[in-house]
Amino acid sequence: MSETSLPLLIQSMQRSQFYPHPVTEPIQLIQTHVSYVLLTGDFVYKVKKPVNFGFLDFSTLEKRHHFCQEELRLNQRGAGDLYLEVLPITQSGEQFQLGGDGQTVEYAVKMRQFPQDTLLSHLFEQGNLTEAILLNLAKTLADFHQTAPTSGYVRSFGEIPQVRQSIDENYDQTVQYIGGPQTQSQFDETKAYTDRFFAERHPLFASRIQHNWIRECHGDVHLRNIALWQDKLWLFDCIEFNEPFRFVDVMFDVAYIIMDLDVRKRSDLSTLFLNAYIEQTGDWEGLQVLPIYLSRQSYVRAKVTSFLLGDPSLSDAARQQIHDTAASYYTLAWQYTRPKQGQLILMSGLSGSGKTTTARLLARQSGAIHIRSDAVRKHLAGIPLQANGGDELYTPEMSQKTYAHLLELGISLAAEGYAVILDAKYDRQATRSTAIAQAQAQALPLKIVHCTAPLEVLQSRLKQRQGDISDATMEVLQHQNFEVFTEIEQPFVKIVNTTQELEAQLKQIV
Repeated sequence: MSETSLPLLIQSMQRSQFYPHPVTEPIQLIQTHVSYVLLTGDFVYKVKKPVNFGFLDFSTLEKRHHFCQEELRLNQRGAGDLYLEVLPITQSGEQFQLGGDGQTVEYAVKMRQFPQDTLLSHLFEQGNLTEAILLNLAKTLADFHQTAPTSGYVRSFGEIPQVRQSIDENYDQTVQYIGGPQTQSQFDETKAYTDRFFAERHPLFASRIQHNWIRECHGDVHLRNIALWQDKLWLFDCIEFNEPFRFVDVMFDVAYIIMDLDVRKRSDLSTLFLNAYIEQTGDWEGLQVLPIYLSRQSYVRAKVTSFLLGDPSLSDAARQQIHDTAASYYTLAWQYTRPKQGQLILMSGLSGSGKTTTARLLARQSGAIHIRSDAVRKHLAGIPLQANGGDELYTPEMSQKTYAHLLELGISLAAEGYAVILDAKYDRQATRSTAIAQAQAQALPLKIVHCTAPLEVLQSRLKQRQGDISDATMEVLQHQNFEVFTEIEQPFVKIVNTTQELEAQLKQIV
């Protein structure tokens, strides 16, 4: 769009004299379909366009003012120091001014400007989106969700008619792309999956509501809306304009990040993030509802990309690129709905034997859900993961409860099609035989990965352990006694020497 075709206000905002502070010229203008964003150097000003798309209505000045205030309020949660204030823009004659005494003609959200190369999407493209950043993101998002408000009204958006409305709408709006970036079989099978899911999983949706997992979430927390700046993660640009897009299951938000990594062919990183997030919240049940949100987020991205094909000014090369991008999202949305064979993997070994390190690597290689008994135990007791557990946390009764719940989670998730790694000592024949019996009853493949290392290595590892949720110490190790595998158990056992290179050993197990 040429400058002369822009509204007079936006033309004025592209000039340095409009601002009561120094600017970096030229002032950069970024347009979306709903807003103008002006980057001035130290500050960013966002002006909403007077549009009405049904799901979003900025058609009047009063509504734009309201949603500017909502944008400021809601983004205080994930990026409070970035969002500064809502300012009126006034007009006197042909002159526009921030504040001023003239007639208010518009409103702008004022934000601190941060470098665009701090976006997680940019870090990924540069190969700098590290495991440490994703682990930090998992904790940041978990904290965000656990403090996000909920209410009877908010929870009502977790009812099936509310959840499925936008999903069904996506199908209605993409029929025209069948035979283009979308195939008929993918369309039919993806839609059949969601129809079946909503028909069969009423108790699951009711449980999500009952356990307060429907909250006032971010609603658009993909990698382009997260920045790592000044040693802090900022979750910005949340959904302010539409309650059904924001009053959602926490897994709705989680799905955006996983999908963003999966479409970039880094399922190892999405697995790392997902396991870290679930461990923080203890929301293992959420994994049962996650596939429908993964498919939904990928399908939305496919739909929005498909809409670009309607631009008659596109070159053939640009049109082909958009077609291929949309096709990749449609395919991913379909893949999330495909049946998968679940399996159960038991880690076993004494404290310090490398079970968790091995399990994490195995999870990344196989896309498995990694559940640590230490996390299950502390969530059952209602204490923070990083808190040191007292003796009451390690009574025989509490250990029995922990192993029972660990196995219950493993069996239920493996039945959903997940590969599940249960990370515990499994040093007793009784706990192992119970797991084997339940897996066989469900026709689930099972392996036991037994981690070994010399005693002096175990002792050295426990001495050096810091910042981990495990409470195991040298004293604990001295009282451990591993019961040998029986002849019945032996066929399931894979031995891993954790003092040697792990990847080659684990490839044989995967």
